Amino acid sequence: MSRLRIFADNEPGTALLSTGNHAAMARELAPIGVGFEQWQASAAVTPGDSPESIMDAYRADIDRLVAERGFKSVDVVSIAPDNPNREQMRAKFLDEHFHKEDEVRFFVAGSGLFTLHVGDKVYEILCEAGDLVSVPDGTTHWFDMGPEPSFVAIRFFTEPDGWVGHFTGTDIARLFPRYEPGA
Repeated sequence: MSRLRIFADNEPGTALLSTGNHAAMARELAPIGVGFEQWQASAAVTPGDSPESIMDAYRADIDRLVAERGFKSVDVVSIAPDNPNREQMRAKFLDEHFHKEDEVRFFVAGSGLFTLHVGDKVYEILCEAGDLVSVPDGTTHWFDMGPEPSFVAIRFFTEPDGWVGHFTGTDIARLFPRYEPGA
């Protein structure tokens, strides 16, 4: 189940808020500029389907978002638990960083944990199938796909180099729990 937990950045053991209600999640994230939506497929999709069939199943929402936000490219990324590079892939974005364009991801299947550091708060967003999250450019965050990553996501880009991670050098991400699906 999708979940939002909010912490004071100096109190990683005590959630100020915890909710799995999608409307409440969107309401809590909106003031910090983060978009959170739920999408429904127009046709059944499963991991392993072609990127084209996955995008076709969400075509109306994809086209709406591209028209609203001016994205120049959209792709599908799929990570499986048996990926031989899973440890390196997981480690790549575990430290606090930001991007120079919005990070917009829709989870077709599986899950991942976006953790945002905004002001003196940390917003932990567990995204699962059907969730779209839009993290504004410049927002410091980290992403954890778990030790055995399993997800299919649609990604939206404005510029090819805009999604490069710019790392802050802080150790705040190490203070908060790692993503352990099923734990």
